[in-house]
Amino acid sequence: MDELILTGARLIVEDVAAVARDGLPVALSSEATRRMRAASELAARLAEGDQPVYGLNTGVGALREVRQSAEDAGRFARLTIQAHRTSHGDPLPGEVGRAALLHRVNALCRGHSMVRPEVADAFVAALNDGAAPQLPPIGSLGQSDLPAMAELIDALQARGLVLERGEPLALLNGNSLSVGIGALALADTARLLDAYDVVGALSLEGFAGNPSVLHPHVADARPFRGLATSIGRMRTLLEGSYLWQPGAPRNLQDPLSFRTLPQVLGAARDAFGHAHMQLETELNASGDNPMVVASEGRIVSVGNFDVTPVAAALDLMRIAMAQVMTASCERIQKHLAGHWSGISTGLRSTDTPDDALALVGGGAAALAAEARLLAMPVSLELPTSTVAGGIEDHLTMAPLGARRLAETVGLAARLGALELVVSAQAIDLRGVEPLGAGTGPVRARARELVPFIGVGEAWDQDLSALAAWMLKGAGVGI
Repeated sequence: MDELILTGARLIVEDVAAVARDGLPVALSSEATRRMRAASELAARLAEGDQPVYGLNTGVGALREVRQSAEDAGRFARLTIQAHRTSHGDPLPGEVGRAALLHRVNALCRGHSMVRPEVADAFVAALNDGAAPQLPPIGSLGQSDLPAMAELIDALQARGLVLERGEPLALLNGNSLSVGIGALALADTARLLDAYDVVGALSLEGFAGNPSVLHPHVADARPFRGLATSIGRMRTLLEGSYLWQPGAPRNLQDPLSFRTLPQVLGAARDAFGHAHMQLETELNASGDNPMVVASEGRIVSVGNFDVTPVAAALDLMRIAMAQVMTASCERIQKHLAGHWSGISTGLRSTDTPDDALALVGGGAAALAAEARLLAMPVSLELPTSTVAGGIEDHLTMAPLGARRLAETVGLAARLGALELVVSAQAIDLRGVEPLGAGTGPVRARARELVPFIGVGEAWDQDLSALAAWMLKGAGVGI
């Protein structure tokens, strides 16, 4: 795709990653421009009438009852943006600012905002020029990311954007920080879940586990979509593996972290499917208040900025990933414990007192613990009910939920990389062959990045390259 045409209706998670990270150019559809023109012309007419319209000819928030005159419009526009610049913390990566730009301009394309097409043109120009607004992470409570949006609009004003009556509020009213972070995190999660199927399959081989847990009738008997997907993928990865040979499995039943591999990974896939659906719906939605209804010649006060569907879905996604990571941690511990693995404690190559990999279990446990703490739901949090004089008494904390998912994904990539290393060491010590059609190449790649720990050698490895490989799906396209 040479260019992404924005319509307000067809933006997907993968598009966000392509624009924010890879610089894919964007353009507005002619129909979107027409809708924005109709909405802005209606707003201009209503601004001059006697009927109060929130943010168009009145103040905002606690000052919603104060009328705004045409003479005040320029000053109000400037001060409204400045007053909302209340964020805290070091700026997020530039890709987040670009994702936020993309989300907000796509929402404008729906024609429910009090903005001219020229404003959307400024968003498009910024994206195509490679602009990356620096957005601090803390400040939004998840009912429109007002502080972050103020920073984004301020960056556009520095590029020459001049706002007219009603446009400051229209641009502030969006959850683009939450949605931008969430979209990028979900793009990474999709590939990471594929990688964890690889990790689980290789771990079974390293443990000489029982592949009966991948029997096709498991999914028939318990028809969850994610379970069927994970079983199918791991069976393909393990095609031709020694595990299928009679007598290869060491145990009739393995510990649950191995025995429930497809169930746990499948649950994460199902959670991902829900989060993906909710977020892509929000990617193509209008969060405006007030909302222009051009077909009726009206502007109405609404609550479409509420992103409870996204915030709750992000909470669920983190909970599911914490389950994946806790099970991964336990498999690592079982590999390292001689009485469970049937080989040397710490996966040592001889009976010397060398530690080999014995101590990496502590780091694995720390990664899993971090993930469980990050998984605590944030959409239930109500920091205060007195924002804006008490009118903003329901909050979602969506940006915090999105940030925590992004952090969880990074931790999960490192933990999965560590399980690959441990599994590869176990396979080498067992001397088992052949490996699966999919797991064999993965083991070889892991060995290129992290070599075997032999006699007189200690763990002194950088997992960064292997973790980055995990975020690309561990190189397996099935």
